[in-house]
Amino acid sequence: MIGFIRGKLVVKTPPHLTVDVGGVGYDVEAPMSTFYTLPAIGSEVRLLTHLVIREDAHILYGFGTQEERALFRSLLKVSQIGPKIALAILSGVSVEGFTTLVKLQDSAALTKIPGVGRKTAERVVMEMRDRLDAVSDSAIAGAPPMAPASTEGEAWTALVALGYKPAEVTQMLKPLAGSGGTTEELIRRALQGALRPQ
Repeated sequence: MIGFIRGKLVVKTPPHLTVDVGGVGYDVEAPMSTFYTLPAIGSEVRLLTHLVIREDAHILYGFGTQEERALFRSLLKVSQIGPKIALAILSGVSVEGFTTLVKLQDSAALTKIPGVGRKTAERVVMEMRDRLDAVSDSAIAGAPPMAPASTEGEAWTALVALGYKPAEVTQMLKPLAGSGGTTEELIRRALQGALRPQ
């Protein structure tokens, strides 16, 4: 099992990224929560990983924090949940937000994530209730985040929490990339842009 990789970030096109580790390019799939904490292309990056082996492929998934990887692994244990839906859930809600949704048994909020229907959301909420302690324990035992959360990442998480779909939020924030300002200012500008007539 590959526990983590460290190398130069050479490709960054969500949800795919490539990390050059000693001359070998590792293709990795990562949730949006990790993408928003990544450094610029050409910088060194360290990602915790999870390897999924299928008949036709070996797929490496990368995470910026121990909590994200622990939640991903717990989601894979839910019946009929594969890596694609687990990645979508991590892209659509933070680990803390997910924990809150499960505790409140709010399956309706999970259906706002692309690819997660009502039955899937209900199954996730029901089966994850008992597994949340394992995710929390893993998070406590784990290392600190690999990189500080960016203001864009915080704004993205907040807008998703407000009920916007992840893809909509990405489009809302795209024109503001690199514009600077606090998380609150980014959120305000993104909301103003979304309310403007097209």
